[in-house]
Amino acid sequence: MTRERRAAADGMAEAEAVCEELAAVLRRTGIVLPSLMVDPVTYGYEPPRVLVELGRCNVETTRKLIAVLKQAAR
Repeated sequence: MTRERRAAADGMAEAEAVCEELAAVLRRTGIVLPSLMVDPVTYGYEPPRVLVELGRCNVETTRKLIAVLKQAAR
């Protein structure tokens, strides 16, 4: 495996890990982002650009996220 490919694979693994970590933290606050994932399109770039897709959520979930972020920002 080339150095670039290894770096890309490491980046993808890191992105998967941070998605899981974010999902776990959000669940503890009662928030679920159903579309949270590593953006699959990023696998196709050369070299891959790792992006996290936060996805869509409804207004109720958005309000919960705003409240949690406001509390944390204090």
